[in-house]
Amino acid sequence: MMEKMLRQDEIDALFSAVRSESREPEQVTRSRVTAYSFSNAGQINNEQMRAISLLNDLFARNLTHNLGAWLRTRFQVNLVSAEQMSFNEFLLRIPDLCYVSSVRLEPLGALSVLQLDLSLMPPMIDLLLGGEGKPGTVREMTDIEEAILSSVTEVVCRELSSAWQPVGLSFVFERRQMQTQIARLMPVTEKTLCLSFEIRMSGTAGLLNLAFPAVVSNTILRRLVGDWGRRRRHPVETRQRMEEQLRRVHLGSSLQLPAVRISARELSELVPGSVLSLRVASNQAAELRVGGVPLAKAWAVRAGERRAAHLVTMAAAQGVMPGSHPDVNSGPNSAASSNGKAASAHAQQQAATAGGAR
Repeated sequence: MMEKMLRQDEIDALFSAVRSESREPEQVTRSRVTAYSFSNAGQINNEQMRAISLLNDLFARNLTHNLGAWLRTRFQVNLVSAEQMSFNEFLLRIPDLCYVSSVRLEPLGALSVLQLDLSLMPPMIDLLLGGEGKPGTVREMTDIEEAILSSVTEVVCRELSSAWQPVGLSFVFERRQMQTQIARLMPVTEKTLCLSFEIRMSGTAGLLNLAFPAVVSNTILRRLVGDWGRRRRHPVETRQRMEEQLRRVHLGSSLQLPAVRISARELSELVPGSVLSLRVASNQAAELRVGGVPLAKAWAVRAGERRAAHLVTMAAAQGVMPGSHPDVNSGPNSAASSNGKAASAHAQQQAATAGGAR
């Protein structure tokens, strides 16, 4: 047999083919790997954003009517945005001159940040002091002006508590925070839920911004989606059809006496024909259980050729049981037959399964 000799170009072609095959899986694997940023974890989805928008639209409407009536002027509040960002990004959006206060969220005990543009301060203070609400220049507030503006913040917190009542949160105004103290309220890397509202009044406009920490936003989002995303009730026809289908479901049931303790000697002496005393009063009815749940007190009786349960009291209205056994279709097959024939321990403790109830 002659050996086949390969030329140099054929050898090079084989090595090139092997190298290309070995690189293909690596290239496929690399193409499927994408960079992941942990900062994107826990992003608000569309359903949660819709729920947030609905809730804060309600807050904006309530604040428009109530704060406008309190200030006795035209007042308009609109939700501008609801987004998720780090607390550091929120701090970068705060202007140098502004009103910032800490708000405590109960019952969680966490702190959130409320920021109000100072362009809204002059007309608000002018109105509260009996003026016409004329706009003024943006400047640092005096102590008296700060005390007056604190009452406005308390009204905002009260309307927030009213709007956020479905998620079980209340807003409690704490105090104004200086510019150097804001960064201490929460870590700068904390992911926050930021809500922005535009306020228009007396020819002046400004922003009201709220920032919630992640621990608070996660809690309220779960409650919020559960409340706003609840499905509507079924129509009456659908409910009736479901009830008819449920009535056809078969449930396991049993009619049994209460558990008793039996000595090992009594059990060892049992023979066919023995009568075992269960130490249960003869006037004590058995318990009808359906799906393991007590339903009624009943006597074990005979209905034709079948065992049956004669109901005495329902579980919701169980009282003192009658002092005598009812004489209903008594006979040799009755669970309480008067002829005193022998019965096994299982037949006495675990009475006949109810085939019907009357």
